[in-house]
Amino acid sequence: MAVKILVPATSANVGAGFDALGLALSLHNTVTMEEWDKLDIMASDGSLVPTGTSNLIYRSAKAVYEQLGKPIKGLRIRQENPIPMARGLGSSSACIVAGILGANALLGNPLTKRQMLTLATSIEGHPDNVAPAMLGGFVSSVFDEGQVFTARKEINEELAFAAFIPNFKLLTEKARAALPKTVDRRDAVYNLSRAALATAAFCDGDYELLRVATKDALHQQYRLPLIPGGERVFEIAWDLGAYAVYISGAGPTIMAVVHRDNCEFFEKAEEALLEQPETMAFSLRRMLADNSGAVVEW
Repeated sequence: MAVKILVPATSANVGAGFDALGLALSLHNTVTMEEWDKLDIMASDGSLVPTGTSNLIYRSAKAVYEQLGKPIKGLRIRQENPIPMARGLGSSSACIVAGILGANALLGNPLTKRQMLTLATSIEGHPDNVAPAMLGGFVSSVFDEGQVFTARKEINEELAFAAFIPNFKLLTEKARAALPKTVDRRDAVYNLSRAALATAAFCDGDYELLRVATKDALHQQYRLPLIPGGERVFEIAWDLGAYAVYISGAGPTIMAVVHRDNCEFFEKAEEALLEQPETMAFSLRRMLADNSGAVVEW
């Protein structure tokens, strides 16, 4: 019997919340999985994915079997990947969460959410994407003494998210390599205060605070030079009245938070992207929040 898993895209960091804050979006990968006598992996949408043991969905599922001491002969995996890869929208986290939830379901759901989040974080390295992918909404996460602890808040339906997605990739490894080895204490305090303010703004619905709360001193200034046209995209979104603008995850997607009814923002932003060669590489996608998180169906 096969299990079907739907996992949302995610946008991590949300400016100042480096490796800690993330939110789930209305774009989903779909994975079907069943126990099989061999490994059989294919992308049903034609996207190129590893079909051997390096496949991230399989690796994550296998980690569940190993943690529970269960033998695994093979799996039949079919995946659809609308979440663009290496764009800062949580494509790898979606695979990890799908593999863990799918394997857990096939084995009778023995693991708790925290156990699954902890396993997902051990694979991904940090919880900022895997937590909202699994739980939905806006999530603040920490990894402490081998466990993941989260606080989750549903995102108000009046918000929409404008994803400026370029036609080029930026691997997380390259984006992390651009960061300094140490940070100034003033920069650390700068981000701590704004990450706390961003969390309060989402909880209280005071979205005017996000313009200040999503400012960052730890990573965006180092990653923005890796995104040709990125500075201009920031200017476009701010000029059109976005609540917040930030690099989504490690990039290169740039995310703007706007009011759901602000149709003019999307119309003018699309026009502005075509006005200069440096921004023509970006396409604009309107997304809403996903407050449900990953869903498992039989």
